[in-house]
Amino acid sequence: MSAQSFEGKCRYPNLLSPIRIGNIKLKNRIIAAPTSPGMIDTQGHMTYAMQAYLERKAKGGAAVVTYGESIVHSLTGKQHNMQLQLDSYGNRQGLKECAEAIHRAGAYANIQLSHGGKYAGLASVGGDEDKEGKIAYGPSHEITPAGEVQEMPRELIYEIIESYGKGAALVKDCGFDMVQVHAAHGWLFSQFLSPVMNRRTDEFGGSLENRARFLLMSLDAIRKAVGPRFPIEIRLSGDDMMANGLDEKACIEVAKMVDDKVDLINVSCGNHEDPEMFCRTHPSAFWPRGVNVYLAAGIKKYVKTPVACVGSLNDPAQMEHIIASGQADIVEIGRALLADPYIPYKAMHDQADDITPCLRCYECFGEIVKSETTKCTVNPITGHELEEKYGHPAALKKKKVLIVGGGPGGMEAAIVAAKRGHEVTLAEKSGKLGGNLHPAGAAYFKEDIVKFCHVLEKRVERAGVQVQLNTEVTPDFVKSFDPDALIVAVGAKEWKPGFIKGIDLPNVVMAIQAELHPEQLGHRIVIMGGGLVGGEAAISFHHEGHDVTIVEMKDKIAGEVNSFYRGGLMPQIEKAAACYVNTTVKEILPEGVRVERDGKEFIINADTVVCALGFRADYDFVDSLTALVDENYVIGDCRNVGMIYHAVSQAYNAAMQL
Repeated sequence: MSAQSFEGKCRYPNLLSPIRIGNIKLKNRIIAAPTSPGMIDTQGHMTYAMQAYLERKAKGGAAVVTYGESIVHSLTGKQHNMQLQLDSYGNRQGLKECAEAIHRAGAYANIQLSHGGKYAGLASVGGDEDKEGKIAYGPSHEITPAGEVQEMPRELIYEIIESYGKGAALVKDCGFDMVQVHAAHGWLFSQFLSPVMNRRTDEFGGSLENRARFLLMSLDAIRKAVGPRFPIEIRLSGDDMMANGLDEKACIEVAKMVDDKVDLINVSCGNHEDPEMFCRTHPSAFWPRGVNVYLAAGIKKYVKTPVACVGSLNDPAQMEHIIASGQADIVEIGRALLADPYIPYKAMHDQADDITPCLRCYECFGEIVKSETTKCTVNPITGHELEEKYGHPAALKKKKVLIVGGGPGGMEAAIVAAKRGHEVTLAEKSGKLGGNLHPAGAAYFKEDIVKFCHVLEKRVERAGVQVQLNTEVTPDFVKSFDPDALIVAVGAKEWKPGFIKGIDLPNVVMAIQAELHPEQLGHRIVIMGGGLVGGEAAISFHHEGHDVTIVEMKDKIAGEVNSFYRGGLMPQIEKAAACYVNTTVKEILPEGVRVERDGKEFIINADTVVCALGFRADYDFVDSLTALVDENYVIGDCRNVGMIYHAVSQAYNAAMQL
């Protein structure tokens, strides 16, 4: 072991210590939690893109890499379009290749066995599969807003139990080292365990012991199929967080029931199909990191089986404390490994300050719905692991590169270009790098954006980029610099519509100024614009004690936001502000704003009016710069106003073309 890795190991001795689970010995206490981001073919088979996605996590140092939601009985259990189907003919080769890829990269291969229960026949969150004619089978008959649910026949229950055994045997034959049984998040076993959903009167309903029978029989079938020492992990809820559902006490009893049947108990919570609860199951930025760890700690007191925790963990120091304090034996990391798959490696090598933080923006989930692939706002390689697998050659020719603009796009482009061997200068108009990351990270729940900015700043410095702050780049500057290549990343300007009467009154403050200097705002605030900027600003201003109103022309607030983030965002906005949709600002007055809704005009009183009506790119300025350099690239908001993701991914792609 190198001195560097030994030093890192001493920093997190508990997190990086080995542990035995069944017949395998984990090299550390970090498992890549189950994820299933599309990238499965129409027959339900593993693709090379999916294999590369999992392999990269293994390269990052996780002891175990888990694929999520492989369906054991696809006729009744497949709830989304692109899901791995263990009963689909011809899937063995892809599974075998996947396990081998994970092994070659230094990790054990795990796979989650799952069944959607009633949601396989109903429209489910994140799924748009045509379910016309499909029967939704759940524990009991019910009529839901999404459709009718039939009580699952006993014969089908026994057929599914058998399918769990067959699925486990299949993946073991294909080289997987362990399996995880999904019994949480509102899927099949969670439905049967729930006293709310399960109203059966046979041996699979009634008492908790009866409601757990389906799960216990399936675990027995799996054990029979894989043998006595093959590791079985189970994902349980520590609390359903549903009225009259399984509370902490009942979940502890379930954990006791499976204690002798499994080798690892993974404790989560909640229900995927409740949009607000989804943002607790996969904690949003409105929850502290590790918010669900206490549920694992509660169960750990009552079982002898090792316990794993989840909860948007990404800080090795926090993980070390969790293990050292006995709250859990293992941590499982999901989205954080999309943002930075090398978290385990960086923990071992004392590089925690270089971990790219997950912003908890749910763009990874949102992309699955849109394109059946995934992406990450802060990691341009996520979703492109296959093409990135073999790396990139150094640049054929060292170029003198000028990057204009020090926001996230400019910094990412500078880092990548410098690493490829180019001579890079980054010119920034203001006195610091970061651009709009600073106002975007100003809210109390946006500290991850601030951390992301700091990580990029450090990487710029380490890459040897020449940074020129307080430098306004003009066409003459570009001419005198005479670069071989030019990357323009100057962002966009806030839109201040001159046609709104009173827009120049002293009580009008632009959104960026308001976010950076909330002390300048009066008590009563009207925000013009209910997009993401306006919505998040409302939450922040309310948190600071202001009385907030949002005025939005469209029919919904934050309508451009992916549904997963919006599910957690809207309850916060609704608590923070009075929201007027389908409402137009006609005039700004010293005492507030005059608006029109449904043909009627009225005044909303305010001390301060915040203008959050979006951004506009200055294409004339951009074109004046790019006209001077043959090899030029335009990235981020000055190309087309978008999200952090667009700036970072476009920056990476541009730098790779140099």
